[in-house]
Amino acid sequence: MKVLVVDDEEDVRPLFLQHFRKEIRDHQLHFDFALSGEEALNYLHDAPSEIVLILSDINMPGMTGLELLNHIRHEYLSPSPIVMMITAYGNEENHVQAMKNGANDFLTKPLDFNLLKAKLKTFNADG
Repeated sequence: MKVLVVDDEEDVRPLFLQHFRKEIRDHQLHFDFALSGEEALNYLHDAPSEIVLILSDINMPGMTGLELLNHIRHEYLSPSPIVMMITAYGNEENHVQAMKNGANDFLTKPLDFNLLKAKLKTFNADG
């Protein structure tokens, strides 16, 4: 399964690569990374059918994760990627906005990678 991680913090990449090294080595998961919503949209424009799941931070400079989610839900209908929103601010307003805009799931930082792995397995089994 191809996963696009969208987060403006560069230290996210080594965290994902470390926590998912077994899944990456076994070719169960492949990660790509974008540092902004704009970069993510460019990536999706170039390879729309490759990405199965998007993990996006909500609070980013420029285009927010919620704005990115809105673009994805209106522009990439088939196949529509699974989108999980991630935020350091687990407030109810962010959660409601994310779900209203079509997010499949919502996680808070710091990420619980064991929980994330379990959720990815569920999505992978469904697809």
